[in-house]
Amino acid sequence: MKEHILNIAESSSGLSRLDDGLMLLNVNHLESGTNFKWEGLTSDYIQFHFGLKGESKVHFHNKSYTIDLKQEQSLLLYNPNQDLPLDLEIPNGASVISLFVKIELFHSFFSEVADHIPFLNEEHRNKKYYDQSSISPETILVLNQINKLKFQDHLQQLYLKGKAYELISVYFNQSAEDPRSCPFLMDDIYLGKVKQVKDIVVERITSPPTLNELSEEVGLNLKKLKQGFKQVYGSSVFNFLFDYKMEYSRKLLDSGKYNINEVGEKVGYSTASHFIASFKKKYGITPKKYVISQNRIR
Repeated sequence: MKEHILNIAESSSGLSRLDDGLMLLNVNHLESGTNFKWEGLTSDYIQFHFGLKGESKVHFHNKSYTIDLKQEQSLLLYNPNQDLPLDLEIPNGASVISLFVKIELFHSFFSEVADHIPFLNEEHRNKKYYDQSSISPETILVLNQINKLKFQDHLQQLYLKGKAYELISVYFNQSAEDPRSCPFLMDDIYLGKVKQVKDIVVERITSPPTLNELSEEVGLNLKKLKQGFKQVYGSSVFNFLFDYKMEYSRKLLDSGKYNINEVGEKVGYSTASHFIASFKKKYGITPKKYVISQNRIR
């Protein structure tokens, strides 16, 4: 495994200084597996790691402990009481974007809403914090723009700075929409039925059952079904299904194998116009314009 030392004083090291207390690491198209190390990363920084492609590893304490960073998964790390030097192992072909934000800078633009961000509220202040979760479709769009869009040299830094702040915003907006309620507060049978509901609507994406039909099929009364699903997945059944359809349709469009009509049919839309309207509602752009924008930056 090749080793690459990061140094904020050397732009050639791959670490970009976007602002005071704001650093970005963008790794893709590696010819061989590489260990990225930054010994100077102190406890003053919050670390965000986003796995876009492949499976990477974040090591600690000379590799005595490791966290896997899987594809389309994020990892947030913050420990005000101990330095966490970066030791990021990225295999050949993988893609990772990491953001490092000084806690003082972070407080400056989240001070008014600190109580809504777990590791900034009074209960967790000065305590270490860790969060690992799936990346939302909105976050993936921003990451892909960071990864692929290229500007003239004198504009690239400004563009990346704006995208870095946008990335933080959409990340915490995702957290706000998904409070990650504790699913083990339910008993195993109840939890199993709620997860069964999710599996059913995903498997029957083109023709999902109604709530009453789901209730009968899994043997759970309607009120408990709604409450349990909201607690585990952070949204109603059909809001969840809508988001799933849009994310799945985005991946189908990215594959380049299907036209817009075919993608709409695969996610359960009988007419292209309804699919186009839904896609634009979710992403603020039509499927056609999305495909054009992706082709432009590939």
